[in-house]
Amino acid sequence: LKEVETEAGSLTPAEDAGLRAGDVILAADGMRIQTIADLNAAMARSEGKEIALTIRRGSEKSEIKLTPAREKKSGKYKVGILIRDALNGIGTVTYIERDTGKFGALGHAVCDEQMHELTLSEENVYLCSVIGVNKGMRGKAGELRGLFLNDRASARAEHVCETGLHGTMEKGYLPPYAQTVETAPLSAATMGKAVIYSTIDGTTPQPYDVAIAKVDANNRDNKNFVVKITDERLLAETGGIVQGMSGSPIVQNGKLIGAVTHVFLNDPTRGYGIGIERMIENEK
Repeated sequence: LKEVETEAGSLTPAEDAGLRAGDVILAADGMRIQTIADLNAAMARSEGKEIALTIRRGSEKSEIKLTPAREKKSGKYKVGILIRDALNGIGTVTYIERDTGKFGALGHAVCDEQMHELTLSEENVYLCSVIGVNKGMRGKAGELRGLFLNDRASARAEHVCETGLHGTMEKGYLPPYAQTVETAPLSAATMGKAVIYSTIDGTTPQPYDVAIAKVDANNRDNKNFVVKITDERLLAETGGIVQGMSGSPIVQNGKLIGAVTHVFLNDPTRGYGIGIERMIENEK
């Protein structure tokens, strides 16, 4: 939310009308809004007259009426909001079902920097190459840096939920390094040695040793495991778990039991994991 500088002074139409940071704008005067350009066009059509915005706040839809103000500098009608209509980032695809092409990724909710959960309009999944790592350290999460290799989508993300991105791979697409494994329920997971698969350089995931330090089958907050990185190679390169590794599959005794989801900010060598059955049950 921000002020609009007008001939009459600073005005805050959106804030005065009750709009909040994190609200999702769905329509203006009944016309669907998908892009910033759509909203700008609606403001221009209003010519300073009251408009009705249909918004979603959490799971609730509502209508907010507000009157755009004419900005002194540009002469355009504005309501005093900073908006974003696109977001991209790096994450890890956890699994692809060989027969159906269905995939699950990330293992946690999809949010922006302010932790507002996002919804999908038109989302694609692309192959990327990891070109660098900002190492994690106590009190500060690290991250993977990467580049999209091309503009040809490998998959379409069809919905987001508390366990991440879910969708369908392009027909016939299967990475050449993919291994076929069976899944195992949380009841089969034990404390002790396991392996995660992550890509910290280039395009091919590599196995890294971890230890399962805790198993909590009853946790519903995507925290079914506490995972400790024990692989010296990974610790040397990343300092532990970093952003972009979310979704890294956890394999124990040759079976897929879950995915890495979060890092402990006070100890980047440790993090949480989610049971694979929780991710699979959210497929549509």
